[in-house]
Amino acid sequence: MEVIKVENLTKDYGNGRGIFDLNFSVNKGETFGFVGTNGSGKTTTIRHIMGFLKQQKGSCYVMGMDAWKKSSEIKKYVEYIPGEIAFPDLATGTEFLKSQAELLGLKDMSYANKLIEMLQLDTSANLKRMSKGMKQKTAIVAALMADKEILILDEPTTGLDPLMRQTFLEIIEAEKKKGKTILMSSQMFNELETTCDRVALIFGGRIVDIADVNKIKHTTFKSYKIEFINKKDYEYFKTLNFKIVRDQEKYNQVTVKISNSHLKELFAELKKYKLKFISEVDYNLEKYFMEILNKDKRSDENV
Repeated sequence: MEVIKVENLTKDYGNGRGIFDLNFSVNKGETFGFVGTNGSGKTTTIRHIMGFLKQQKGSCYVMGMDAWKKSSEIKKYVEYIPGEIAFPDLATGTEFLKSQAELLGLKDMSYANKLIEMLQLDTSANLKRMSKGMKQKTAIVAALMADKEILILDEPTTGLDPLMRQTFLEIIEAEKKKGKTILMSSQMFNELETTCDRVALIFGGRIVDIADVNKIKHTTFKSYKIEFINKKDYEYFKTLNFKIVRDQEKYNQVTVKISNSHLKELFAELKKYKLKFISEVDYNLEKYFMEILNKDKRSDENV
């Protein structure tokens, strides 16, 4: 079941700014990541899904409902953390969370209290004088305490220190295990790689690629950096039928990319040489997307 569906979504602000012909969907129980730099279109897309902006072309649906026409109805099912936090004129975090609970008709604050404890949040602090990190924690509690079935999170770890960022990711993992559908944007590849099933890369307002995180974690190939002690060994190895993706002649060093089925052949060959070192090069979501962007760049240069 597609809980969120975006079709040909376009909002053109002029001068190349905006989002253009976006197409993706988020299935029930899936955690879907949205990664890109500032200004790439992440927040604009999320605001359309929330029904805050009206598209120029295309459509957004949440649980089969038009996001713009049924915005108020959709919010009954969605927990939302905005990219820019703005609080009402209330004295403390406690007052704000109580007002949010009343607005949501929430009487049981046990989950909210658990989140407050996990995030080490002092809700008695003055709301307006809170640090950016404390404001972010307060927004997280306010969004998640209602325990709704869809989470839409716009760069939710902004302002959190590394320890609290890890705690937040643990909270999201727990939400995921409940079967919730989650859309989360970030500029940090490792956050999304840790939590998401699929991740879309948005660049210049367009989706470049949507990656299956599990496939990236379990690739059918590996890369190894190999440095030879002897120049002759280095030169001879390069004549063999191994795919060299990086060559550093200064260090007698190559990086080879090889399928898992041919690993035995590689290591059998390397036994013949004196090596300074050999190390596996980690392959992750960031490297996958960088390969896609570099490939697209080379294609543009060849046009």
